[in-house]
Amino acid sequence: MSDLAWIDGALTSARPQAIGALLRYFRDLDTAEEAFQDACLRALKSWPQNGPPRDPAAWLILVGRNAGLDGVRRRSKQADLPPEDLISDLDDVEAPLAERLDGSHYRDDILRLLFICCHPELPATQQIALALRIVSGLSVKQIARAFLVGEAAMEQRITRAKARVAKAETPFETPGPADRSERLAAVAAMVYLIFNEGYSAGDGSARAQLCDEAIRLARLLLRLFQTEPEIMGLTALLLLQHARTPARFDADGAIVLLEDQDRELWNRRMIAEGLALIDKAMRHARPGAYQVQAAIAALHARAETPADTDWVQIDRLYATLERLQPSPVVTLNRSVAVSKVAGAAAALAMIEPLAGRLSGYFHFFGAKGAYLLQLGRNEEARVAFDEAIALAHTPAEADYIRTRLDRLIQDSAAAAAG
Repeated sequence: MSDLAWIDGALTSARPQAIGALLRYFRDLDTAEEAFQDACLRALKSWPQNGPPRDPAAWLILVGRNAGLDGVRRRSKQADLPPEDLISDLDDVEAPLAERLDGSHYRDDILRLLFICCHPELPATQQIALALRIVSGLSVKQIARAFLVGEAAMEQRITRAKARVAKAETPFETPGPADRSERLAAVAAMVYLIFNEGYSAGDGSARAQLCDEAIRLARLLLRLFQTEPEIMGLTALLLLQHARTPARFDADGAIVLLEDQDRELWNRRMIAEGLALIDKAMRHARPGAYQVQAAIAALHARAETPADTDWVQIDRLYATLERLQPSPVVTLNRSVAVSKVAGAAAALAMIEPLAGRLSGYFHFFGAKGAYLLQLGRNEEARVAFDEAIALAHTPAEADYIRTRLDRLIQDSAAAAAG
């Protein structure tokens, strides 16, 4: 590892703790972020010469806080410092600060930082962008590339998000037990959204790398809330899904369905971690939506071949998920299991009532076309596949449906010729 590599790792790991604490001191996202960046620059100068500090996060908080105060002085042109109630914990001793980082302050700072990023007044796209910028430290250019938008547009999106947070005057006090549970659910949902943004790309692009960042954030949550089964379930779900990434696309970038994937390519280490987490979560006997989804992914991961998949149990789990989290998408996903257990006709009957609510959803028409094809209703299948192509979000999705259509046309031509 190069001299700078270990520093980069330490800064990335300490970022949430340091930004969270600095935000508590200055109560302003921009000031906290600028203070952390100043501390990082000083770390790059100091640490190679003096070695790493005993607690990098504590070092960055102390140096960042002092740099932030210097910035306040410069901007105010020697005016008085902000009131004492706006800048707290001004002692310069590293040891007490490190001790607090190991206790409730550390946990509350991280939770507050994550919750601010998923403020209910922000659209989901702004929540994700703000979290990637503030918590993960991705550059505006990196985030813009991941979301396939221009850098200027992403800069505006993040700036608007910060402005809305500031305008909302988000409280900075330690959240109580009731708020903690609500906030944790919101944070978990944000992490899941980040993962889905990457997973829907899945082709090695910058957007696909969001999966790794979501898993890092989920592991961070798990360190903070080690006994929360839903956080275990969330982390397990992300790991089990991401483990299949090397097999999801072929050499030409075409989608490979789960049943056709080379299971030797699956990341077994990641699967083992995910399976251990979901097994641990289930022992708490407090089922939640993430746990159920992880349990479904675990059944796929445990099947050595597609034929070994326990579709009956997967159908039962989806039925549980429908009760916990009613959604037409959940029902659509359940229909795949139903098609394996009861046949394509039963699956088609299950999804037909969803047509109105899923009229703009690519996967609805892809599934409908597949079921119609299995039933020999080729012309109807062709219409459904055409709808799917029109709604495809990625070239890989469109190419996959076109392949199905080409095969359908070839089969029809062969039947006519015979």
